[in-house]
Amino acid sequence: MDPAWLAAAVFLLLWQCAGCTRAGKEWTYAGAVGQSEWSEFFPECGGFSQSPIDVDTSRTLHDPSLAPVQPLGYGQYGHEPFTLSNNGHTVEMPLPSWMGVAGLPWQYSAVQLHLHWGNGIGVATGSEHTIDGQGASAELHVVHYNSELFANMSQAKTQGNGLAVLGVLIEAGSETNHAYAQIFNYLGRIRYAGQRVAIPAFDVQTLLPRDLSRYFRYNGSLTTPPCYQSVLWTVFAEKVKISHYQLLKLETVLYSSRSTAPTEPIPMQDNYRATQPLNHRPVLSSFIPVSVKIYTDGEISAIVIGSLCGCIGLAVIVWFVVKTIRSTSSWDVLPSVRPPPQSRTKDVAKNLKQDMALKTTSDLGKKEEAAPQPEP
Repeated sequence: MDPAWLAAAVFLLLWQCAGCTRAGKEWTYAGAVGQSEWSEFFPECGGFSQSPIDVDTSRTLHDPSLAPVQPLGYGQYGHEPFTLSNNGHTVEMPLPSWMGVAGLPWQYSAVQLHLHWGNGIGVATGSEHTIDGQGASAELHVVHYNSELFANMSQAKTQGNGLAVLGVLIEAGSETNHAYAQIFNYLGRIRYAGQRVAIPAFDVQTLLPRDLSRYFRYNGSLTTPPCYQSVLWTVFAEKVKISHYQLLKLETVLYSSRSTAPTEPIPMQDNYRATQPLNHRPVLSSFIPVSVKIYTDGEISAIVIGSLCGCIGLAVIVWFVVKTIRSTSSWDVLPSVRPPPQSRTKDVAKNLKQDMALKTTSDLGKKEEAAPQPEP
């Protein structure tokens, strides 16, 4: 064989083996082959239509033709148990093929559901999608494939419009969510990667928000390698609430390593991808969003302090004005028009003198009348 052809064949074989090694490389969210390196080992992770994204409601396009999402067969779970598993990246539950979703451009059949969450430090950190820059505690994804155009998930996942994923933002509250408890109550049995457990079947629709008519829609990708850009995303505007205890269990019970690993178990935390550039993709909304300003803790503190200072300043001004008015009022500065009061003794003496004068005059008059007149 020509040495040149032999060298070329060896080079091609080595290149293919390197490609297989890179494609089969185990990825993580942080550390070796973390998010920043995904595109190096999985080229589509560096594409222009990646997910998740931040939904800027002020820039969404209202599309009145978007119909409410219609889950199909979610409540027809039968008597066969579901299987819950730890795949080393998340907790996953396969769904029966008779479940699906309508209200989309094509017919989609359910494949599986899984969750993403944070690490317990921030209650609003853990979701993949954000709305107006605000995340949530966790996020549920219900994955479907286009059964109208493709025979199975394997065919659909690499094709445009091949997949449809429902995204549900989850926030922590005070009340226990009994629907999610049907998953969280079994996490202790799948603590390590590779473990699985059968759980009683339940109505999957109870995991979704009650309002399925308000959502955002855009074209994106899988949020984990190989990041195929084949997903029609539906992100619901209404959040679902779980209790703080349920969130803590989700964030602390599971490990991403196997039970047989020689090293200390690695907690399964922060298994969410950072938001990706929108790259001028349109984001549709089934409703007209009303933008609400979300203030940070610092902004709230500044507003409270400013309001208190304003109230104190206003009180000082009012007090100063009232004091000024009182000090310059008419009854304090106008001269009195009433004569000064006279002593009662002086009045009595004056009256007595007047009476004596009148009496004297009267006596003199009587004497003159009584005196005899001289005769002529």
